[in-house]
Amino acid sequence: MRRKLILNLAISIDGYIASEDGGFDWIVGDGDKNLDTDDKWDFSEFLDTIDTVVMGKSCYDQNFHKDFKDKKVYIATSKDLNDYENIHFIKGDITKVIEQEKQKNGKNIFLFGGGKVIDPFIKANIIDEYIIGIIPTILGKGRNLFLGNNPKIDLHLDQYISDEGIVILRYSKR
Repeated sequence: MRRKLILNLAISIDGYIASEDGGFDWIVGDGDKNLDTDDKWDFSEFLDTIDTVVMGKSCYDQNFHKDFKDKKVYIATSKDLNDYENIHFIKGDITKVIEQEKQKNGKNIFLFGGGKVIDPFIKANIIDEYIIGIIPTILGKGRNLFLGNNPKIDLHLDQYISDEGIVILRYSKR
């Protein structure tokens, strides 16, 4: 079975994936269970389906890579840095590296973030699945998910989950 590249992240209602300083403490529900679905999102179960993570240098600098010690982690960077342990620094076109990775045997690939890393994958239209958690918060400003000038990409809604005001939408390409 072919590996999938899966974007999985949370956004505010106004489309931000982090506050201006990269913070994410706002990623919480509203506590109201009245509209909860029977289905729940299990992030640990999702992690069991992946063996590779892609993130940018800002995410790396925030130590997000430490959450994935048992995964192969690709870091997009503009600097010449040496690989170590499970960490692989990619200077240049990371989409080509990940396209090659998709052809290898293994589990799925988690496109973690941030927006600057995600952008070339959207523009190349090589994301197979989008899992977006919409947080019941308007941040007003922050780091955007979509940076603009994207191609039209038609999606199919495969699943929706509501959990304490957070709506998780799971899409595949049509």
